[in-house]
Amino acid sequence: MGISRPPGEGRQLGVNAVHLCLDMQRLLAPEGPWPVSWAAPALDNIVRIVDRSPARTVFTRFVPPTTAEQMPGAWRDYYENWRHVTREFIDPMLLDLLPPLTAFAPPAQIIDKTRYSAFFGSPLLATLSALRCNTVLLTGAETDICVLSTALTAVDLGFAVVIVEDAICSSSDRCHDALLTLYRERLSQQVEIMPTETVLERWRI
Repeated sequence: MGISRPPGEGRQLGVNAVHLCLDMQRLLAPEGPWPVSWAAPALDNIVRIVDRSPARTVFTRFVPPTTAEQMPGAWRDYYENWRHVTREFIDPMLLDLLPPLTAFAPPAQIIDKTRYSAFFGSPLLATLSALRCNTVLLTGAETDICVLSTALTAVDLGFAVVIVEDAICSSSDRCHDALLTLYRERLSQQVEIMPTETVLERWRI
């Protein structure tokens, strides 16, 4: 487990790759309730990747419940603490994608989710299957929460995963760096880390 890829070898990205951009919403903007540092530079790179193939891009939106009482178990406790982020209180516009991204959908698709993993309780797997996806290019937020959960689920489902290191972001620099180390040292056979420039060079549509 955790065997490294041979030096100089990198995954080629072809027509079966899909760009999955997680939760780049107004919720994370400086004026939002969950502001994320580094979201702006990550967004610039995300736009470049989406522009390569909007039709093979899937955006997710993290959608909180209307009330904490709608959620089970520890999720209820979570939203008791974050009650001001439930849909009972927030401006619905905060759920929207950040403005540069809205212009791409359609043809890009938007999928709503209620948990960290984009696969949980959503049509994502069916959407990727319809696109004949075998490789997921992961961008978005946050590195150490939704990106992590989605990446591990994608690995379990048999997808090759490419995490675009300069197109993800977190509110914790320390955790962001720790997760990139984890991917490189423990999951390198199934997860590859690439910068945006390399993705654009290798993704042949």
